[in-house]
Amino acid sequence: MDPSERVDQLIAELTDWRGRTLAGVRKAILEADPMIVEDWKWMGSPVWSRDGMIAVGNAHKEKVKLTFSHGASLPDPDKLFNNGFGGKVWRAIDLFEGDRIDERAFQNLIRAAVAFNQAKPKAKAKAKAKPAAAAPG
Repeated sequence: MDPSERVDQLIAELTDWRGRTLAGVRKAILEADPMIVEDWKWMGSPVWSRDGMIAVGNAHKEKVKLTFSHGASLPDPDKLFNNGFGGKVWRAIDLFEGDRIDERAFQNLIRAAVAFNQAKPKAKAKAKAKPAAAAPG
């Protein structure tokens, strides 16, 4: 089963508001940038990436949590982040039953995460070329 099918299955198994919420944020994420890749990691979590991880989604008993791997570095003018302020790297959006997310603001946050990932120096670019070994002489 490919990652998108696994996410489909997870959403189908969440027959309450959490399934609808996860389906809605997934749709918004994938529409924000057509190059975003959907994956399945950590024994059951949807992960969205482009040039690095953007966010991971988890359905908990009382909330749907979207954790942005570099959220602390992202602009959030619409104040979507509501969790993870104690850390230096990640930020999260916790959605509870009945919560609505501003789709335009959310997609702007997704695009900001993509831009952040694309601006990071790539590991290969950072590696310095090794000098050629001297010929035995």
